Amino acid sequence: MAVERLLKDDATEEKGDRARMASFVGAMAIADVVKTTLGPKGMDKILQSTGRGRTVTVTNDGATILKSLHIDNPAAKVLVDISKVQDDEVGDGTTSVVVLAGELLREAEKMVNAKIHPMTIIAGYRMAAECARNILLQKAMDNKQDPEKFTSDLMNIAMTTLSSKILSQDKEHFAKLAVDAVLRLKGSTNLDAIQIIKKAGGSLKDSFLDEGFILDKKIGIGQPKCIENAKILVANTAMDTDKVKIYGARVRVDSMARVAEIEGAEKEKMREKVQKIIAHGINCFVNRQLIYNFPEELFADAGILAIEHADFDGIERLALVTGGEIASTFDNPESVKLGHCKLIEEIMIGEDKLIHFSGVEMGQACTIVLRGASSHVLDEAERSLHDALCVLSQTVNDSRVLLGGGWPEMVMAKEVDELARKTPGKKAHAIEAFSRALQAIPTIIADNAGLDGAELISQLRAEHHKERTNAGIDVISGGVGDMEKLGISESFKVKQAVLLSATEAAEMILRVDEIVTCAPRKREDRM
Repeated sequence: MAVERLLKDDATEEKGDRARMASFVGAMAIADVVKTTLGPKGMDKILQSTGRGRTVTVTNDGATILKSLHIDNPAAKVLVDISKVQDDEVGDGTTSVVVLAGELLREAEKMVNAKIHPMTIIAGYRMAAECARNILLQKAMDNKQDPEKFTSDLMNIAMTTLSSKILSQDKEHFAKLAVDAVLRLKGSTNLDAIQIIKKAGGSLKDSFLDEGFILDKKIGIGQPKCIENAKILVANTAMDTDKVKIYGARVRVDSMARVAEIEGAEKEKMREKVQKIIAHGINCFVNRQLIYNFPEELFADAGILAIEHADFDGIERLALVTGGEIASTFDNPESVKLGHCKLIEEIMIGEDKLIHFSGVEMGQACTIVLRGASSHVLDEAERSLHDALCVLSQTVNDSRVLLGGGWPEMVMAKEVDELARKTPGKKAHAIEAFSRALQAIPTIIADNAGLDGAELISQLRAEHHKERTNAGIDVISGGVGDMEKLGISESFKVKQAVLLSATEAAEMILRVDEIVTCAPRKREDRM
């Protein structure tokens, strides 16, 4: 007897070709969303939230765009995830990885329609990815031993990363800032030591790098404006209990004098706490929470600079760079680790006063101050700079470098094509398709720049059949150019991550042959 229905009423299932089609269509649609942002002439997207305040984000960063989309298609979610992982892992290539996965699936769809089994396609893709990775390993250059060449490699990588972002007009200036900041880290990938402060006003060119740490706060009234050889106690403690605060409690007193006694006791308690803090032998106290007038007065009398309401990121970073720890109890001064720096002073940036800590314990700490016309410009500039810093910090560790501008894709495509010729059986179709998907990336870069993609790719292919060629797409002149002379470089780690993640994602979506959508379980009425 046939089973009428296996799943409950609200659940749906799609099988075989229909499920595969749904996956392909979703993944290709996501790739098409970010496709136009690829390359130096890529366009931006405006993302508007429908929540309160209707915040607007203007960006061309693949991961930021995809994070903001609410997606229903399960295959599309896989692509969103790979772009997030790419962003966390290497910082750049978030658009490329989605576009490449989308192109691989576009090619796979044609092959599935031609009755080639998905497992055959996957086997071909795996062989092609391995072959492409090997040729990248052979072609990668490593100049770690020559500091001068290595710094120029880093500059080129930073400029290539920034050329597709809002900072492309001043990319040399920002590439220098990013390289200086990353070389200070001396091989560490902990970007917390590099603080980015955004201040509206001026133009992007006015941005600068400052040694030390800047805290976005003002110095209080009657407090020292400048402290040398500072001993800093960073704390997260309540300093606002010198007034009677009674929420939801009842205190019965027979006269106002009693209320004054309670207030007096509160004040005394606060005085004791301040004395304990002063006993640490400090001359600067930074607190995460508010400091009320009375304790502030006591600190000012003791000649201590008290900074209140420093945001949480601010104090965590301050503790890190000054070598202190965040304290919340003050009974044992010997167990609290204080932070140190040579000079604390108030500085002006634009119209705002900020507190500058110079000569901090952690020598590699620095602050990049971004200036710009509006908050949207500054947010996008911060995202762009963060991408560049991530890529550079990874490159300092893994110093292999490739040329950019579609050169690696063409090199891989040529090698994969040769593999296809040697491979017997239907796998060869899949390997050829992989090569076409790789060539789609330079085609899209050219199309986004308003050039004739097909014409340029055929020229590039001809160039790449010559020995030792450095040909890639030069979108500025609108033709084929020598990438080494133009100084267009990319990090090997980014390219490798793009290749492997995109292949794995495409493989995962190809394996799907059924989609089951279950309705959420209804709550039972317990009335």
